Amino acid sequence: MKAAAYLRVSTAEQANEGCSLDAQLERVKAYCVMAGLELVAVFREEGVSGSKPLDARPEGRRLVESLRTGQTSHVVAMKLDRLFRDAVDCLTATREWDRAGTTLHLVDLGGTCLNTGSAMGRMFLTMAAGFAELERNLISERTSAAMNHLKAEGRHVGAPGTGFEMVAGELVANELEQVAVQRAKELRENFLTLREIAAQLEAEGHPTKRGGKWAPSVVRDILTRAK
Repeated sequence: MKAAAYLRVSTAEQANEGCSLDAQLERVKAYCVMAGLELVAVFREEGVSGSKPLDARPEGRRLVESLRTGQTSHVVAMKLDRLFRDAVDCLTATREWDRAGTTLHLVDLGGTCLNTGSAMGRMFLTMAAGFAELERNLISERTSAAMNHLKAEGRHVGAPGTGFEMVAGELVANELEQVAVQRAKELRENFLTLREIAAQLEAEGHPTKRGGKWAPSVVRDILTRAK
């Protein structure tokens, strides 16, 4: 009955106390006591998107390894989306876990708990994964429709690029950033590579939009937008 807890927050969620790592851990600990599980490992995934497969995340990889080596045979997580990207990812992974004798426990599945240690539990997991996939697809469709509507009205969509900013809902030039944009264009006209332009902008002290270092990819985006 040795269990591993998997906790994850994405960057946008870290400030949300309701799904913080510590809040998740407290709920998982309480569940393990109730279910008679011995919590022997905790994998805390901070600032990692759920769009990545479990074994492509640093702590997710450690979780998979603990299951493979037999250190744990139960996985406990708060919700389905903490672990998996989509329905296919979920059902593929849990099918392999079933064969290996690993049980998945979800502490909060729409207000109730679930574990795949029984045929009924596995059926409910399949249904939950399908509904979660449907919800994601519906959100994607609504977002796409909204974006297309804004584009049709001639309104800017997405974050403004270097050289511009949003003011009262309008896209306007940022004079300080425009200096860097014009300098990048001048350097490109002198046949400098993207990497050389980035190095020159860094050496001249031009600030980037987000305060980081100049990178060739940023320079490419600037030159593409400036065409």
